[in-house]
Amino acid sequence: MRPQDFRCRHRLTVRWAEVDAQKIVFNAHYLMYADVAVTDYWKQMALPYEQSWASLGGELYVKKASVTYHASAQMGDVLDVGIRCVKQGNTSLQFEAGIFRGQQLLNTVELVYVFADATQTPQPVPQPLRDMLTAFEAGEDMVTLQSGNWNDLGRLAERLRMQVFVQEQGVPREIEIDEFDTMCRHVVVTNRLGHGVATGRLVSDAPGVARIGRMAVARELRGSRVGRQVLDALIAAARDRGDTEAVLHAQVHAQHFYARAGFVPEGEVYDEAGIDHITMRMKL
Repeated sequence: MRPQDFRCRHRLTVRWAEVDAQKIVFNAHYLMYADVAVTDYWKQMALPYEQSWASLGGELYVKKASVTYHASAQMGDVLDVGIRCVKQGNTSLQFEAGIFRGQQLLNTVELVYVFADATQTPQPVPQPLRDMLTAFEAGEDMVTLQSGNWNDLGRLAERLRMQVFVQEQGVPREIEIDEFDTMCRHVVVTNRLGHGVATGRLVSDAPGVARIGRMAVARELRGSRVGRQVLDALIAAARDRGDTEAVLHAQVHAQHFYARAGFVPEGEVYDEAGIDHITMRMKL
């Protein structure tokens, strides 16, 4: 077993609170490391928890967890935790985790989950979930990017923007959906359940100037690549129509995300809808 045998790998650093007086990891923490990797597994499959499991009609409950120890992790070690689905039963799924320091296997964890409804009664694993697991383990892309107008993508974009801007950030609904929506290009990334997980739009502010806005990513998928997929698609659309620069109003906490794509901040921080923003610009 090697780290490269796993499509999904999560990296973490051993903290002092996770070790004993000998500075080696408490045994129980290996189960926690595996559980964190499982969470990252669903993230890489682009499945926001609440919406995804609700549409599948149930949840996964741990039935069995077993640990095989090979060597000890120590304080300060950087560990790679690989996770993969190795078996699909009628009502159960079996996952295997490998915990590595470099190429050295320290720990193997087996997790068996049962799919069950709200009463915790076991149910057959839904076929859409089976198909997604098979596709992910085969290396297939788990999302689809769509570009179009409000008539085509408005329902998906609006639902996600309501979740992110109105429900999560407290932006008034009456200013979130505006007159520009029907006039601009929208991009939406959907997962294999058809749910919108990232969106953004492109507005013409002035000749040659593209304004990117309403960038929203489902909470559980932030830090994955779906937000960058939307941004890159909007930048490409601006170039294709002949724009020479792109501008956006970035929430301050997301400034580094846009800077990594080539946007440069300008001016001072200002308030917009009760949230600190900064203008950022990129030459095309």
